[in-house]
Amino acid sequence: MSKTLIAIGVFGLSLAGALAAQNGNEKSGACDRACLEGFVDQYLDAVLAHDPKLAPLAKNVKFTENGQKLVIPDGLWNSMVGKGTYRLFVDDPQAGSVAFIGTMKEEGRTPDKPIAGVIALRLKLQNRQIAEVETFVVRNPDTAERLEKIGTPNHLFLDPAPEAQRMSRADLIKTANMYFSGMQQNDGKGVYPFSDDCNRIENGMQTTNAPLKEGQTRPNPATATNYSSAWGCKEQFQSGLLHFVTRIRDRRYVAVDQERGLVFSFVFFDHTAGKTRHFETPDGRAVVAGPTQPWTWEIAEMFKVENGKLRQIEAVLDRAPYGMTSGWSSWEDGMTDRARDVTTTGSR
Repeated sequence: MSKTLIAIGVFGLSLAGALAAQNGNEKSGACDRACLEGFVDQYLDAVLAHDPKLAPLAKNVKFTENGQKLVIPDGLWNSMVGKGTYRLFVDDPQAGSVAFIGTMKEEGRTPDKPIAGVIALRLKLQNRQIAEVETFVVRNPDTAERLEKIGTPNHLFLDPAPEAQRMSRADLIKTANMYFSGMQQNDGKGVYPFSDDCNRIENGMQTTNAPLKEGQTRPNPATATNYSSAWGCKEQFQSGLLHFVTRIRDRRYVAVDQERGLVFSFVFFDHTAGKTRHFETPDGRAVVAGPTQPWTWEIAEMFKVENGKLRQIEAVLDRAPYGMTSGWSSWEDGMTDRARDVTTTGSR
């Protein structure tokens, strides 16, 4: 047999194998990174066009926006007029889930003045259809402007972990959850798994290791009465000055990317005010800090975990009605601080 015929035969076998694998994936509903991100684009394009027929929605798709159960097309489906350029994904092929933080635009008073905002989004796929849609819309133009200025996500969120160092799903979630447990009623004495160069971005602002402005003096954790954005991740936690975060609940881990070491969560931070504002630092100093009225933050927060350490953290957040839950939990689960991996168990 000639080399040409052998090559053709090998190519034919390879093509047949590829087609078989593709058909198998389609039948099983498997979806790789590019596929998952494509579903996000399909969904957002359909929202932008105000046309649900452009998205592969399951017949009984469940949809929430900012914790409220709605029926598609409603909420952002009515008001979105543009997509921004900031795009950050957490792809979870194993669970058929994808999470996303990105900028967008909503209708303004006049067509030439749209209002910028941010969307945190989770899609759950079943048989190549979108079965669950969870959206958290932060209608804050300043947040959107800051993310647009950043331009592209931190490279750490895109870098794969060396294969030998990749952590299990359970260990990635466990490490991320130590962040919330360490912040809740923070006493400065916990185990805080931060890398030395850990950094955090919240609503597009650097809230750790922030450069000082001209004339400013770096606060001293030994004398400060509020934590400072000039401090590092571990330094903030060891100060004990985050104690006024009285409860971090409805901790739902909705996407895990083992290849890149990423964990995406939706949670609520409660500040119960009153006596919880009065506490002692680890060295025994009495301080008063935190909101003066009951306050809840709704938060989408993602973590880059390397070698069992939190290295990069990014969050978008907005104030929510005090005690609000996600719309994906029972009331009991919504009020507990228990960590819940809902990537494989389902969110209904």
